[in-house]
Amino acid sequence: MCGIYGSTFRYPDEVIAQKLDRVSFRGPDFSAFRHYDGITLGHNRLSIIDLDPRSNQPFTYQHLRIVFNGEIFNYKDIKQVLAGKNYEFNTTSDTEVICAAYLAYGADCVKHFNGMFAFVIYNSITKELFGARDRLGKKPFYYSHSGQSFEFASQVSQINIGRDLSTDETAIHDFLMWSYVPEPKSIYNEVKKLEAGCSFKFDMYSGNLAISRYWDLDYSAGNSFTGTYEDAKHQLSDLLNDAVKIRLFADVPLGVFLSGGIDSSLIAALAVKHVDRVKTFSIKFNESGFDESRYAEKVARHLGTDHHTISCNYNEGIDLIENISRYYDEPFADSSAIPSLVLCKYTKNHVTVALSGDAGDEGFLGYHRYRWINDVNFLFNLPVGMRKAIASLVHLSPKYRHKLIAMGISIDKIENLYTNMLGTLENSWLLEKNLKLDEGMMRILNNPNKPLLERVSDFDIKTYLNGDINTKVDRSSMAFSLESRSPLMDYRIIEFSRTLPTSFKYNNGIQKRILKDLLYQHVPKHFFDRPKAGFTMPLATWFRSELKDYLMDNLSENDLKNIPGINVPKTQEIIREHLTGKWNRSAQIWKLLVLSQWLKGQKNSVKNQLALA
Repeated sequence: MCGIYGSTFRYPDEVIAQKLDRVSFRGPDFSAFRHYDGITLGHNRLSIIDLDPRSNQPFTYQHLRIVFNGEIFNYKDIKQVLAGKNYEFNTTSDTEVICAAYLAYGADCVKHFNGMFAFVIYNSITKELFGARDRLGKKPFYYSHSGQSFEFASQVSQINIGRDLSTDETAIHDFLMWSYVPEPKSIYNEVKKLEAGCSFKFDMYSGNLAISRYWDLDYSAGNSFTGTYEDAKHQLSDLLNDAVKIRLFADVPLGVFLSGGIDSSLIAALAVKHVDRVKTFSIKFNESGFDESRYAEKVARHLGTDHHTISCNYNEGIDLIENISRYYDEPFADSSAIPSLVLCKYTKNHVTVALSGDAGDEGFLGYHRYRWINDVNFLFNLPVGMRKAIASLVHLSPKYRHKLIAMGISIDKIENLYTNMLGTLENSWLLEKNLKLDEGMMRILNNPNKPLLERVSDFDIKTYLNGDINTKVDRSSMAFSLESRSPLMDYRIIEFSRTLPTSFKYNNGIQKRILKDLLYQHVPKHFFDRPKAGFTMPLATWFRSELKDYLMDNLSENDLKNIPGINVPKTQEIIREHLTGKWNRSAQIWKLLVLSQWLKGQKNSVKNQLALA
């Protein structure tokens, strides 16, 4: 797990050093850059596999030069095959295996990799760059392409150094809707994200950049699994065991994030089968209704893990809140980023790698919103006029949740309701109120070949899992030089989940049915007889108490006027509604705080660059 950088731009060495230093937290063990025939490659290393300096990067293999961020979990199997083809290896790293696989299979090498990765290979013979990002977007990849110039990095702030980049106001609109900037956009007009499951070739002679998709979900009718439910359980159990097993190899200490929920408990239960005395980590909030640490401790005692509970309160989080833009260098407003940062900060004191339960909800229909969208679907068989009449009655309720429901059932289509639920259902404070979704993403949601729950699951895997969850986990773990691995995001498990009948995942109101039944083979069912809870912060309470002054100091009228795309008087009104307890506006307020902080940081950055010039 590392930070990568490369450019055909001609920067002074001190500027390149600044670009690497900007994300030194991604790889504190070794940092270097090299110049090769018009291309500069740089790397910050977090040593996980083969700690020897021989595996430092930029790495040379025959006529190839590589910088690589991530892990190839099946690299030993690939290495064995390639050794049989007379490829030689001088390290025990997965980096060397990527190079040999590229020589053996060309661009198709990525189809052999099971892992999380973003890498670039420079071929000194063909003067070509080849790079790729993993199937589900675990690892980030930003790039800027103009004419014959090409620059790439793990984080967009690296590209910003030494450049005069302009803010993309359409990306700000997307952020205000979604709480993150969706790929392929970045917050800057001149920088894009390489989409998950894509590879590219850049010809240094012509400047041509060709991007190809090497993997995607299956959007056909689906539900092709023909075995029984018990057959599916056995097959999924085998896949999960292998996915956990191959993620337990490291030359550094390793542990498991354990929230006490279904997904993390299942990963911990499988990990203890392969590792003695697994270390587990959970987070504790002082506010009632948010603290689930006791459930994690109960599971840990049952599994016999070496468990650590980490406390998070506003005193702990305020410094991270004020500096969130340093780690999330695009605007990012999933508030669970703060407890994630706290969790990773203290977990790093004990281990360098931690397994997580991410992707269980998207792959196996676990979110509350899946149940809700399924339950209200029948209403969308009614005429819009009738639904609006019902909505007008529901809207009379003083409760803000009822008002949101009224807004929801007034929307024309169930698919559009879902996108608004993910974005901003109540958007009166925005100047541009329409969601602008990529046509490809909307085709997924409107896919006539799949039932509603399968479509929203596919949509979330391609959008929310990628843009929100993966961004949150990558930045929060890398902020403290900690590697996070997600067995449930093994592409084999995601592909298998797409073949299963919906009833194997969601049946009579039981969500994640098949995962739960596998978990209950290891941990008693009654441990989980409670409502599902999200990994959230008590921001609604804090904004009315401990963080009230912070809120008012940072979202003054002048601050709001500097935020593009919002109606300032209406935004002031929603802040007042929250402070008086009339409506929970914490999600909107958090977006505004994050964006305001980022915009102020941009102004300071411009001033600093002008001063240096």
